[in-house]
Amino acid sequence: MTPDLRLSVGRERGLLVSVLCLLGLGWGLTQPLGKISVSTGHGPFGLIFWQLVICSLLLGTITLARGRGIVWRRDALIFAAIVAVIGTLVPNLSYYISIGRLPAGIMAILISAVPMLSFPMALALGMDRFSPARLAGLALGLAGVALIAAPGAGLYAAGLLAFIPLALIGPLFYAMEANFVARQGTAGMDAFQAMFMASLVGVVMCLPLTLISGQWINPLDGFGRAEGALVLSSLVHGLCYAGYVWLAGRAGAVFASQCSYLVTAAGVFWSMLILGERLAPLAWLALAVMLSGVALVQPRARPSSSAIKGAALGS
Repeated sequence: MTPDLRLSVGRERGLLVSVLCLLGLGWGLTQPLGKISVSTGHGPFGLIFWQLVICSLLLGTITLARGRGIVWRRDALIFAAIVAVIGTLVPNLSYYISIGRLPAGIMAILISAVPMLSFPMALALGMDRFSPARLAGLALGLAGVALIAAPGAGLYAAGLLAFIPLALIGPLFYAMEANFVARQGTAGMDAFQAMFMASLVGVVMCLPLTLISGQWINPLDGFGRAEGALVLSSLVHGLCYAGYVWLAGRAGAVFASQCSYLVTAAGVFWSMLILGERLAPLAWLALAVMLSGVALVQPRARPSSSAIKGAALGS
């Protein structure tokens, strides 16, 4: 290898690693931002609605800039509706209710359960093969959740254990979404177009739920810390998703999926820095166990581009 080629390869590797780190830091930041968003009492449907609006505008701009647009085909609309429900409405409803009670650092640890929950689903659907190592990863994930629920982790005494199953609904539905997209594809749309459509349809579906539940947030009533956190969180997620798609296309989805570790670690770090949270020693052990489980259940082969959204840790 010539010196110039080695320099070029080194720069490419440095770029890819830098983007990977930025994705982890960005998605991890959404954990404390989510807790700030609910701090003034905004209802989950109102928060989800405006999050979808912001993501639709951002992803729509990217989609139009790439020469694509709204797809009105029946199969595309069905895909968008399903992904909007299992990838945004249900998991985000669980998330916003849970983040109002549980520490953001604990929520960051629990989100790492996505690949571990996805593995048994893929096995049941015949989309993956059994592996003792990955089964061990699943067991470690369960052990990590058990450690979080143990008395020494700090949640038992605070009476917050009941919210752990609720918080795990999000990772469960993200895992369902991952397998759905991997199995069914994206109805002929590219990743950006598919997620723009899912966000757009999600806006339409979420609006009546927001109004009926009385959780409408009027942006003209005032813009404070909670509202700013919601806007920033939505923009960060949209930009991170765009970066994830770019990284998966450039370096492969297996490389990009390594941001799972970084998202969890960064979520804990940002929660400590921004919110002043501190994890109990047993919770740190749970973090190590969960990340070890994630390492064992990571995909072993490069998946198709249709699986990219499912690996992107939710929307």
